[in-house]
Amino acid sequence: MVLTFVVPSYNVEDYLGRCLSSLLIEQDLSDTEILIVNDGSKDGTLALAREYESRYPNVIRVIDQPNKGHGGAVNTGVANARGMYVKVVDADDWLDMVALRNVLAELRTQAQAAAPVDLVITNYTYEKQGKRIKKTVRYGSVMRPNTILGWNEVRRFRPDQNLLMHSLIYRTKVLREKAALTLPEHTFYVDNIYAYAPLPQVRTLMYLDEDLYRYFIGREGQSVEEETMIRRIDQLIRVVRAMIDATPGRDAVPAGLYRYMIHYLTINMAIDSVFMVLSKDRENYRRKDELWSYLAEHAPEADAAVRGTVIGRLLTVRGPLGRGLIRLGYGIAHNIVGVN
Repeated sequence: MVLTFVVPSYNVEDYLGRCLSSLLIEQDLSDTEILIVNDGSKDGTLALAREYESRYPNVIRVIDQPNKGHGGAVNTGVANARGMYVKVVDADDWLDMVALRNVLAELRTQAQAAAPVDLVITNYTYEKQGKRIKKTVRYGSVMRPNTILGWNEVRRFRPDQNLLMHSLIYRTKVLREKAALTLPEHTFYVDNIYAYAPLPQVRTLMYLDEDLYRYFIGREGQSVEEETMIRRIDQLIRVVRAMIDATPGRDAVPAGLYRYMIHYLTINMAIDSVFMVLSKDRENYRRKDELWSYLAEHAPEADAAVRGTVIGRLLTVRGPLGRGLIRLGYGIAHNIVGVN
């Protein structure tokens, strides 16, 4: 088995069919599987999943479990994956069919190689509801495509150019055996841990310049909406603390990997800091300071590196001036760059 698609599914009756249709593109699906993890849905998600399972019994498996949150569903999927590689596809997202054929061809090549790469990276597109112009995150400025690379051959990432869950296809062994990844249950935003904690176990990677993943955002109540993120600040903090705990020492990993991990940790410290300030809640101002203290205490090398960046210096200006700078920076990013 070459590839397992893990599809965490919770109350996605209206979207699951679109997702599955984008995965069922090959005439010969004998070396791929689709593992739908129904995470205690209360709508018709499970019935729809079972219907697809009956139509494609050799390809689709359904696991029905009590609700454990996105992390719990991913954990179940990874634990039961039979493919050499694993790709998480959220049930309200989908994959580009042409890009998927090209990616599958490379994965099949890797499956026959003496030393298959640990991580395959592809592009992803923000499919924002109501927006005609789509933003695609690509990595051609960072990595040479179609080449087996080590981390020291990876160049610097821009602030808006991160390796998200949507861009990653891990070798299953890396997640399950080497990294022994277990995501927190009943917690949002754990995809940031998924895209961060296993990286020190990745020795080789390959970038395919394919616009594979279509990331659907902008629907009401989604976890990345501004008001929703402010309500879930405690979960944002929990995730970033887990990332801090997973940050290796500078000398423990290749320099290129450490540089990237500091980059991504900085972005996540910024996200938490921004939403704690946007809440206009004095208790959250205090929690922001606590989070930065946690970084200093538990990962002092990383703390110095994060604070040494331009973003880090802006985030750690104290008092009303610091909060004003954060609100100004967020407004610019929101209105000009287009971040959520």
